[in-house]
Amino acid sequence: MNLDDVRLRDYMPVSSIRRPQTRVPRASTAAVDIHNHLGRWLGDGDWLIPDVGALLDLMDSAGIRTIVNLDGRWGAELDANIARYDQAHPGRFATFCHLDWTALHRPDPTGTLIAALRRARDAGARGLKVWKDLGLGVTDADGRRVLPDDRRLTDVFAAAGELGLPVLIHTADPLAFFAPLDARNERLEELAQNPDWWFGGPEHPSFDRLMQALEAVVAGAPGTTFIGAHAGCAAEDLAWVDGMLRRHANFHIDLGGRLAELGRQPRATRRLILGHPDRVLFGSDAFPATRAAYEVYWRFLETEDECFAYAPDAPVPPQGRWDISAVGLPSDVLAKVYSTNADRLLQLR
Repeated sequence: MNLDDVRLRDYMPVSSIRRPQTRVPRASTAAVDIHNHLGRWLGDGDWLIPDVGALLDLMDSAGIRTIVNLDGRWGAELDANIARYDQAHPGRFATFCHLDWTALHRPDPTGTLIAALRRARDAGARGLKVWKDLGLGVTDADGRRVLPDDRRLTDVFAAAGELGLPVLIHTADPLAFFAPLDARNERLEELAQNPDWWFGGPEHPSFDRLMQALEAVVAGAPGTTFIGAHAGCAAEDLAWVDGMLRRHANFHIDLGGRLAELGRQPRATRRLILGHPDRVLFGSDAFPATRAAYEVYWRFLETEDECFAYAPDAPVPPQGRWDISAVGLPSDVLAKVYSTNADRLLQLR
């Protein structure tokens, strides 16, 4: 074979390391998936879960007691999500609302947003989801970019705490999405397929500026429970995440959607979780949820396996061409990560 004829896009090396292949079909203790999407917001108007009964069967077989649905949005859409999931299947689902940031285009945005939070709470929302568009897309009436630490939102985040609504906040995105789009970018393949995920242009705030905004939000509302999505929004900088957890007692993290990042630094990840066992929550961000996706999480958290695929069904790993290794958490910490912490913060039990 002439190697000059092998195109980089066709190169799919298979690891030759012979290692244990541990299958963990079910979580060791009933789990709460704090980070998932079940609504119509990300489905172009269609429910991401067309068959709720099939999802419940998967949950039962995989050991998932409750899924937090982050797609409640607001108004009639929130009502529809709560009716379809929370009310139809008590105890199995908990829906978070969103806020309609177009309120920033109208008079008294702070009062309007706080009133919307109150209505959402009264309608049955169990928390507030803040997406990365706050900081990367939302603008005000003057066309200016609105970051999470905007002074008009300070009282809104404080009000969430007063209303008993935890805030699961996704700020920024992986570091590579802010890096130059060149041959050195480790997520180049992913960004080539999803060019709108790149935020390295001058029109966007930097990753570090967004992290500063996140910390200002958390510090500015000490009575509000915050859950930093995707390993605290900085899975490639666990020292920073550790600092956030140490500095702010109201800050927590979920593990959703960041196995690729966490699994290539398993010792640092394990130290972080063991250092803050009451502040880390299991989340998958796998939608639609599959057994294979959950089993990779169970394997990552419960075994000591090394060098395995974080996306075993994908011919090319979607978030980078590397394998991950597991963190082997002790059973008492697993119980907290899987459910105890979520039950406490969301008052699920």
